[in-house]
Amino acid sequence: MSESNAIANGLAGAGGGIIAQIITYPLQAVNTRQQTERTLLKKNKQSLVPQSSNGIATASSSGFFLQLFQVIGNEGWGGLYSGLKPSLLGTAASQGIYYFFYQIFKNKAVAIAAARKVKGRGDGTVGVFGWLIVAAIAGSLNVLFTNPIWVLVTRMQTHTQAERKIMDEKKEAIRKAASESSLAGSTLENKLAELNSTKPRPFGTVHAANEVYNEAGIVGFWKGVIPALIMVCNPSIQFMIYESSLKHLREKRSAKKQGDTTVTALEVFLVGAIAKLGATVSTYPLQVVKSRLQAKQEIGGNNSLRYSGTFDAILKMIRYEGLPGFYKGMSTKIVQSVFAASVLFMIKEELVKAIMVLANKRKKVVLKYE
Repeated sequence: MSESNAIANGLAGAGGGIIAQIITYPLQAVNTRQQTERTLLKKNKQSLVPQSSNGIATASSSGFFLQLFQVIGNEGWGGLYSGLKPSLLGTAASQGIYYFFYQIFKNKAVAIAAARKVKGRGDGTVGVFGWLIVAAIAGSLNVLFTNPIWVLVTRMQTHTQAERKIMDEKKEAIRKAASESSLAGSTLENKLAELNSTKPRPFGTVHAANEVYNEAGIVGFWKGVIPALIMVCNPSIQFMIYESSLKHLREKRSAKKQGDTTVTALEVFLVGAIAKLGATVSTYPLQVVKSRLQAKQEIGGNNSLRYSGTFDAILKMIRYEGLPGFYKGMSTKIVQSVFAASVLFMIKEELVKAIMVLANKRKKVVLKYE
């Protein structure tokens, strides 16, 4: 029964994750661009950021709506769904793997707690620390299996942004060469017109995979895995709050002698939102570092803006961008992740009920004819 319960949770998690991902994907796409956008401290701008013709640094911070309109203006509505296909695959795999292992280890934790009660130790329930361990193990396995998919998704979400910055640098280089060699105005205009007429290259999943492999080989598909593993504490915190809150609700109803201790879909939605909010705020800086590592590193052609690893990224972000760099796009992420998690929890719980009902009916039918 425990194995079928784990499979039901895995399937429900995958289904709920796909639906939540489709609904909130534009928010995620914009948020990834906000996270990977470099905004340097004033003291570093003159020396590190390519300057436009009017002297304004090309790297700038933009809010959600400005970034949203920039994406639509430059790439059309389709730009908000760049990388959706591998993202849906990643979500299905990620949620399925996570909930499958989460349920397996949850069942074992419950069994251990029950055995301890029989021996006169504990009250038979899994404590907060137990839920943290369960979520951490499931999360670590999930990260190791699915990190390559998320590297591709990040590349596809930020490809146009990176290409635009590379194009801006080429234009600036032409202007600089023109000023140093007294290049004729018509020649300068022709070169700039040629660059402006250059159409963006097609960039699908295969292109992203080739780019990652050419840059760093197979290891490149596990870029950002260290902050991702550290971020396992995100779902751990989330599920600790979630399970503890549901347990409190059921105990409260049981104390009032209402008989029915079931939790409604709306209550699951609200509890899921609160749980995800707490987890997101506490681990957001690591998410920014992970996105920076997984995105294309050729930003402005400056080595000071490229990261060789997790600690290098952290040190350079502190030095050149300050602490605000670790919280870029957090408001967008809170809205996206909290809403997605709420929808996911609500749909998952309903799908689990439906799958278990179907499984029980099938079992009864089999027993009837045996």
